[in-house]
Amino acid sequence: MQDLITLSQWMAGDFSNQKQAAENPVQFAHIHIFFRPLPFDFFSGIGFYSEQVYDHDLWTPYRQGVHRVIPQGDQIYIENYGLKDSIRYAGAARELSILHTITPDCLERRYHCSMVFRRDGDRFLGQVEPGNRCLIERTGCQTYLVSEVEVTATTWASLDRGLDVNTHQQVWGSESGPLRFEKKQCFAQELGDLLS
Repeated sequence: MQDLITLSQWMAGDFSNQKQAAENPVQFAHIHIFFRPLPFDFFSGIGFYSEQVYDHDLWTPYRQGVHRVIPQGDQIYIENYGLKDSIRYAGAARELSILHTITPDCLERRYHCSMVFRRDGDRFLGQVEPGNRCLIERTGCQTYLVSEVEVTATTWASLDRGLDVNTHQQVWGSESGPLRFEKKQCFAQELGDLLS
């Protein structure tokens, strides 16, 4: 349980890859990933709302989700949910008044797309659940998600790729290595009663 609390505290924040984007602007856009804690009664446990946005367009996220954090033996399982009318909640990671309009009935479970995390010293390593069944269609091609994440107290690194279900060749995602983010603002205090 302590690992679940630690991972949740480390995840809760506004992460930016500004440094990476400045060093290599051709390969990497300046992006923010937000993980904002949801109220305890949303899942009767720890949950997050997430947004990924370009720094120049903070009100138009290109990815949004809701995540439920569940202990599972020596691993931590993070269920992923989509939002039925996601644009209604754009900006919820920065505006709590919008965040509090999200309700469980506006979610759609993303089956086979949960992330599984395990503690590894002073970091957590996560990957999409096994089976290659987290399917995403891009440009008329059916792909499965391969996602790898490393989380520390102050950083988030992620590499998401879509591989063709038939040929297993990469169709989308970074070809320049993982996105590397640094925590700019911490929201761990908002976990509050969730951790007691």
